[in-house]
Amino acid sequence: MALEGDVVDAAKAISLGLATGFGAIGPGIGVGYLIGKTIESVARQPELQGELRGIMFLGVALTEAITFYALLMGFVAFFL
Repeated sequence: MALEGDVVDAAKAISLGLATGFGAIGPGIGVGYLIGKTIESVARQPELQGELRGIMFLGVALTEAITFYALLMGFVAFFL
């Protein structure tokens, strides 16, 4: 049947979208929480702004890496 290949391709495309979408939920919440707490910290101790900013960007980079892992796993599911 010619339709079976189309259904499999559609399922793979949906799995790619779902993996990326669900994989971005946690890091999105984490980045928002991290930046909010950094703003609170700077408001309490403005003299530590430079140090806190560097730590914040490190945390954002590590948190966003999780999204790329989810995207990578989605591509694996899509192409294999």
